[in-house]
Amino acid sequence: MTKKAKEALANGTMTKRQWTWHLMKRYKVGYFMIIPFMLLFFVFTIIPVAASLLVGFTDYNMIEIPNWVGLDNYITLFLDDDLFITAVKNTLIFAVLTGPTSFILSFIVAWFINELGPRTRAIVTLIFYAPSISGGAFTIFQYIFASDSYGLVNGWLMKFGFIDSPILFFTDVNYIVPLCVAISLWMSLGTSFLSFVAGLQGIDRAQFEAASVDGITNRWQELWYVTLPNMKPQLMFGSVMAITGSFGYGAMVTALAGNPSTDYVAYTISHHIEEYGGARMEIGYSSAISFVLFLIMISANMFVQKLLSKVGE
Repeated sequence: MTKKAKEALANGTMTKRQWTWHLMKRYKVGYFMIIPFMLLFFVFTIIPVAASLLVGFTDYNMIEIPNWVGLDNYITLFLDDDLFITAVKNTLIFAVLTGPTSFILSFIVAWFINELGPRTRAIVTLIFYAPSISGGAFTIFQYIFASDSYGLVNGWLMKFGFIDSPILFFTDVNYIVPLCVAISLWMSLGTSFLSFVAGLQGIDRAQFEAASVDGITNRWQELWYVTLPNMKPQLMFGSVMAITGSFGYGAMVTALAGNPSTDYVAYTISHHIEEYGGARMEIGYSSAISFVLFLIMISANMFVQKLLSKVGE
């Protein structure tokens, strides 16, 4: 901010609109550089979300001209769609069990890796990151927990006499959710994990020395007052990725337990959207479901932001 601009703002001779225009002219190069991204973001994110909101108030079915039905889709969704309530409950269970756990697990592993030497760090990072970049790597668990004697788990349990007949892991309601949660955690060390590693590497070591002089006596105090405050951007990015992932489980559950799963025990909002948008072609209704999921994710993100703002206090 120039001295003139400061004086003009203080004296009230420059309005907020003029001040904004002043900043835009000053940083015009930066604005030009982000234009390509903003165009893509607007076309592929803002417009689809806005379109989903509008279509959610219609009965659009991809064939007939959409009719405006107002809040009918949302009223049906919450008051007359028991399967949606089941999907919301299951989605929240997945989100609560996998979101915070994967976030904390990613940070702990990154913190551990940060203490290793450069060569060892690169190898261990690849080992932990490999499951998340291997696409359908989770399908290996279809073999491990296969519902016959050829499955590794069933084979060993029968060999040592623990069971007499194979357990139907992915069709038994007692095993579906725990297995899906465990497998999703195995897959969760993704991009946020790498951002944590990068954030830990970017902390100035002089800050730890200064903190020691100021009275920091153990690693936990060092973590809370030095490490985490320096990593707030990475923590925010990691939380967004964890929220997105925890609310978006659908393809993995479908591949392992089918859609719908036994007694709808692992039926999520993603499955409900797929059911109405893909199988039934009720685009208006599925758009309403999608927008509800969007609002849930935004609310979760705002809650996490509030928690992260207290880091280091």
